[in-house]
Formats: sequence, structure tokens, C-alpha cells
Amino acid sequence: MKIVILRALYLGDMLCSIPAMRALREGYPHASITLIGLPWAREWIRRYPRYFDEFVEFPGYPGLPERPFDASGFLSFLHQVQEMKADLALQMHGTGLITNPLIGLLGAKEVAGMVKPGHYQPHPETFVPVEDDEHEILRLLRVVKNLGIANVSPELEFPLFEIDRKGFQQRSWFPQIQTNPYVCIHPGARSRHKCWPPKQFAAVADALAAEGFRIVLTGARDERDIIQAVQASMSHEALDTASDHIPLGELALLLQHSRLLICNDTGVSHLAAALRVPSVVLFSATSPQRWAPLDSKRHVAVDRTEDMSPARITTQALGLLDGCGHLPNLTDW
Repeated sequence: MKIVILRALYLGDMLCSIPAMRALREGYPHASITLIGLPWAREWIRRYPRYFDEFVEFPGYPGLPERPFDASGFLSFLHQVQEMKADLALQMHGTGLITNPLIGLLGAKEVAGMVKPGHYQPHPETFVPVEDDEHEILRLLRVVKNLGIANVSPELEFPLFEIDRKGFQQRSWFPQIQTNPYVCIHPGARSRHKCWPPKQFAAVADALAAEGFRIVLTGARDERDIIQAVQASMSHEALDTASDHIPLGELALLLQHSRLLICNDTGVSHLAAALRVPSVVLFSATSPQRWAPLDSKRHVAVDRTEDMSPARITTQALGLLDGCGHLPNLTDW
């Protein structure tokens, strides 16, 4: 059996899809499963070889913001996928307003996925209606359950490999994080409207530094301005790891050995959830009902409708540090 999955999204969205991918593999253990994704997701195939067999790069599509549409590349993409003669194509990219017409072009014998009630769906029995505030993980699991797969679990996972560990240990700042417990602060996000102000992050970072924790700043290269703004507003020293380009596996190890993550609603929050690292996630623009980690004991989601003062965030962080029991062994690297 050949299955193709359309999910051409970024880190957080892809992590939220892993429970559904795991269930799909358990339901179809001998199928050849192909992920249609953004170029960066080639790494996803290497990271999760149990769940995916092949990768096809998505060239964009009119109306989808993740990548500019490449018309000539799209024709080649369609030919490549249609030649696969898939038995099943899964639409797991958004509500289906744009992607449901697309999924029907892939040439699969059967199609399934998500649909916004009242809008086009290729098949009424294999497409599940989406609810606005339903959690992304649970929404995707409903898609595979609708295929008759009963054994589903919402647990996230992120495998780590020896190559991640070797690269991590070679970082110039690695010796600095071996001696003291540290907290990761991730003040950026792919979408800037999701970002809590840098001065607020700095106030929380200073409060935790005063409690004896080393502060480690993480982020992507294009978030350097935000990280520098946090540093400039801090009175304590912070370790900036964003000046390096840290591969995803090494970032995961940096998180895994931290005591806590404080971040915006962005991909790194789901990475911490997959690694069982406690976190405080700040929702300045998006819905925690849709995107907050499901484990509310280990992770605290703070909504923009609540008190988002640095004092409250610090209190939440200290509560997790005192009560979560996440004590990484600093000698076991």
C-alpha cells in the first residue's frame, strides 16, 4: 500500500502531527508512507525513519503562506506524485479550505483529511470536520481514527542520535553549561506578532538568575535582534547560543538538559513537550486551547487575556522549578 501525506509546515506543526503519524504506521505497518513537506522537512525523514519512507518537496500552492508558489515546479511535483499511484492521500495541512482541492489532484485512489464545515470536501465519509479551538494533536488523531485506526496516543516524541550529541559537545559554550543548572529563554518566534516584549523576557530572566540559575538564550539567526534586545535589558549575564547555527538535534539536547524553558507559542514549545522538559509558554496572539502542550502539570500556558506581567511569569516558572521534579543529571552528557 502507498500512502502520501500533505503537511508542508514548520517545526511545531510537524511535531504535533507525530502522534497521528505513529498511529498511521501502527495501522498500516507495511505501507510505503511518503511525506509531502517543505524543504527543511527532509530531516524529518531521517529523524523519524519508523514513520516515513520517502519525501517529496512541496513547491507551494496559491493561497498557502508557507512558501512562494512555483508554478513550473508545481507541474513537476504533480507529475511526480501522480506517478506514484498512491492508494491513499491524506490532507493534514490546515482546515482544507485551500488544500482539499489540491489533495484531489495527487492522483490517489482514496483521499481523507480535514474539512471546514460547509466547505468543499472530496469525500464526506473520510473527511472529519474541524473545530476552531480543538487541539491540533487531537484534531489530527481524529483523521486517522476515522480511517479505522483505534490505537492512538497523543504523546509527542523526538528521537535523539549520537551525531546530535557529538555536535552538541563540540560547541564552544558547552563547558559553560556543565557546571550550573540553567533555564532556557527563547524570546523569538517565526511570526513576530506572537512575541512577548524583550524587556519582559529580560525581567523574568534576571529574576531567575537572581535565584542562582544560569540563563541560556536560544533562537534562530533571524531572531538575533530580539535576543540582543533581551540581553541589553538584562542586568545579569546570559549565555547567547543563537550566535551559532544550532541544528535541531543539538537544540533538543540543550533543552533536554535544562531545568525549564520559557518561550512564546512557537515550535520550541512543542519540542520541550516532546522531551518532557517543563515550560512556561506565552500566548500573546494565538489560542492555548489549540496549541498549548497537553500536559498542563508540566507546562503552564499563559494567555493574553490573563495577567502576563513578569512577576506572574516568574512565579509560574519558580513553581515549576520547585515542583516538577525535572532534575537533569549535569554529569550525564
